[in-house]
Amino acid sequence: MKKLLFLFILGASAFMATAQSSNQVIIGTIDSINSKILGEERKIWIYIPEGGPGGIYAKQRYPVVYLLDGDAHFYSVVGMIQQLSQVNGNTICPEMIVVGIPNTDRTRDLTPTHIVSDLPMMDSASSVNSGGGEKFISFIEKELIPHVDSLYPTEPYRMLIGHSFGGLTVINSLVHHTNLFNSYVAIDPSMWWDNGMFLKETKSALTTKDYKGTTLFLGIANTMPDGMDTLTAKTDTTLDTKHIRSILELNSYLGRTKQNSLKSKTKYYNDDNHGSVPLIAEYDALHFIFDFYPLKLTRPEYMNMNKDVISKIEKHYEDVSKHLGYKVKLPESMVNSMGYQNLSAKNYEIAEYLFKLNIANYPESANTYDSLGDLYDAKGDKDNAIINYKKAMSIKEMPETKMKLEKLEKK
Repeated sequence: MKKLLFLFILGASAFMATAQSSNQVIIGTIDSINSKILGEERKIWIYIPEGGPGGIYAKQRYPVVYLLDGDAHFYSVVGMIQQLSQVNGNTICPEMIVVGIPNTDRTRDLTPTHIVSDLPMMDSASSVNSGGGEKFISFIEKELIPHVDSLYPTEPYRMLIGHSFGGLTVINSLVHHTNLFNSYVAIDPSMWWDNGMFLKETKSALTTKDYKGTTLFLGIANTMPDGMDTLTAKTDTTLDTKHIRSILELNSYLGRTKQNSLKSKTKYYNDDNHGSVPLIAEYDALHFIFDFYPLKLTRPEYMNMNKDVISKIEKHYEDVSKHLGYKVKLPESMVNSMGYQNLSAKNYEIAEYLFKLNIANYPESANTYDSLGDLYDAKGDKDNAIINYKKAMSIKEMPETKMKLEKLEKK
């Protein structure tokens, strides 16, 4: 469409709704799945990207983020991904579906082994049902993921995000179900669980397994007593530092096992505690995991599009495709905007290449044919303009296209 469409980033309080009415802001839907593995019905919160304002662009398929403690983190993660996937000129990460998994019995589902705890950080009553982590991961693998893939426009790239016990589950999946997800985000994970026995399992797995193609981001909060730093915490033996000591030990081991090909990064947040760390850690994780995703063009390249610049863009998305494991097309909206930029500059050859590239990638989009029609109209090629406007109208009736078509047919 001739009118360039820009999405201005609103604040986190607005969350850039995927659907709006006069009195509602909606960012997702609640689905449910009857789990035979868990023996209960589980609610799931689903966010699907809008795919462009007004529905003018072709429907897309998206990578999927599976979010543990979904009811606690859904809004912030959705808002963050919306922002980072729509930064004008320098998109940080792809648009993604978010699947939030609320809890029914958190300790049962998010702990890998059964214990009866005498630790002040967890009362014994809440640990009675602990140790259902493997069954919960089986639910995700055999029921939830197939359910999501069958109903929603997914691509075969998956990320798992978890905090605290959720972070423990992330590490459990990483070491015992490595290929279930492509990337893992463990935020202040409870590696002290079961007197550190699971930490020992993790260290062994990191030594013996191959993690090529897998990414881990580990976020660590400041949970130490005042006046203590991470160096002194490592040698401390009190219960006050048990949580952070276990994570620091995991981090030290990550640094010594580079031979396993795991792409990993750890970040310590001195100014954030266990409760505040998820938001900033998730932000940093998205930057790290998708460090290959931003398209880096200079201002002269943006302003003076030519075949060399277009070739650079195409090669970039070939590289993105290799990282994600599926073909990533150049975004229709981006190519559309570049096409009109060249059309305005009367650089018709480049504009035609871009509009035809969009048609090749998105033949089901009315917008692509409308745009090519605009090019032919600008060149005075009435017949080809009419052909493309009619093609656009056969896919989707749009008032603007109809007006342009009727104007040409009256000439």
